[in-house]
Amino acid sequence: METKLEYVLTHTHKAEMISFLQAHPEYYDEAINLAIADKQPYSWRAAWLLWSCIDKNDRHVQKHIQRILDNIPNKSDGHQRELIKILMKMQLNDVQEGILYDLCVSLWEQTNKKPSVRFTAFKYISKIAHKYPDLNKEVVLLTQNMYLDSLSPGVKRSILKMMKKNF
Repeated sequence: METKLEYVLTHTHKAEMISFLQAHPEYYDEAINLAIADKQPYSWRAAWLLWSCIDKNDRHVQKHIQRILDNIPNKSDGHQRELIKILMKMQLNDVQEGILYDLCVSLWEQTNKKPSVRFTAFKYISKIAHKYPDLNKEVVLLTQNMYLDSLSPGVKRSILKMMKKNF
């Protein structure tokens, strides 16, 4: 049987979902557990909703960071993107940053992945390289044509613009 949150995730528009979660903070843990789980069609939607509702370094997500990191690799492209977006709002420790960086590099290098996932992964790569300039040479290597050619012209332009601005 569907929970109340699951019903909201599949029967309402985004604004209503956001209003529901904001009005009922007791559902955050269920939303996070759904976002990490593999219970479609709810899991991707829960991750998508959470990203829209959480604050920077949100206390609801803090205790789940490692579980989110552990579950990103076995999710579908869009689900991976939403989980990365959640983590990009969080304060990660050095180990967690390294894990997410390596994961994002791996996703970026998979040229068969959806451009939106690769673009989100690259945004995190860029953010970390900005924090740790020693990674700049690696990031430049990651923008060779072999990684850019499979992207749409708009995404490719955005990546190159990001490179020009940050590197």
